[in-house]
Amino acid sequence: MRLIYKIATQEQWDIAQKSGSFAGAPVDLADGFIHFSTADQARETAAKHFAGQSGLVLAALDADALGADLKWEPSRGGQLFPHLYRPFALAEVIWAKPLPLAAGTHDFAGLLP
Repeated sequence: MRLIYKIATQEQWDIAQKSGSFAGAPVDLADGFIHFSTADQARETAAKHFAGQSGLVLAALDADALGADLKWEPSRGGQLFPHLYRPFALAEVIWAKPLPLAAGTHDFAGLLP
């Protein structure tokens, strides 16, 4: 299993829990796909797009189980990032946990390999 990660606000995650699926954050909807990160990319994603923001959720999904709608495409610095071209069902989520903020930095301890 190859895990990929989605960072969402608690509000976005609450909406997904009520509907049973995650259609995307505003940036995902604007871009036409759901942005994910690998374990190596998640810290930089949090720092760049969620700096100082509390009330976040980190969700892990199995990249291999998402099928052909998951594309690996160049983004920051030419790195390949996973982009999902469809909403994902909460049943596809391996786990979702709070992403704490400690001294202004997101604390991934115990969340990422």
